[in-house]
Amino acid sequence: MLSVRRLSPAEWSLAFPVVSQLRKLDESTFVHRVQRQSYSGYELVGAFVDETLIAVMGMRPVHTLARGPHLHVDDLVVDERYRQTGAGRALMSFAENDARARCMNAVFLDARPDAIPFYQKLDFELHLSPSMKKAL
Repeated sequence: MLSVRRLSPAEWSLAFPVVSQLRKLDESTFVHRVQRQSYSGYELVGAFVDETLIAVMGMRPVHTLARGPHLHVDDLVVDERYRQTGAGRALMSFAENDARARCMNAVFLDARPDAIPFYQKLDFELHLSPSMKKAL
């Protein structure tokens, strides 16, 4: 049976094998970055089958002048062996419900091109504001 819940700091390292399928980090760097981001509200949420962590999502509250209060989803990753099980959908449902409970007006995320169809099936729309980046 699939269950979704926030991960405690003691469980962050459990998320590393799943997240490392998307992000090329070593475990120490991963845990350090999660810890640093947690000071501003970042949380890891996990999807479990029985006691096995099969998917992970990072999320953080954001409030900007342009978008108002919203939840930003970072790095939704489903273990390759458990794709097509509903874990990604369950994590996104958790994010939406959490945003509503916090009286936020939207959920935003950045998506790889190959993941866009998944999010569109969940009624997400492409946002017209392009992201820009300058490496320093």
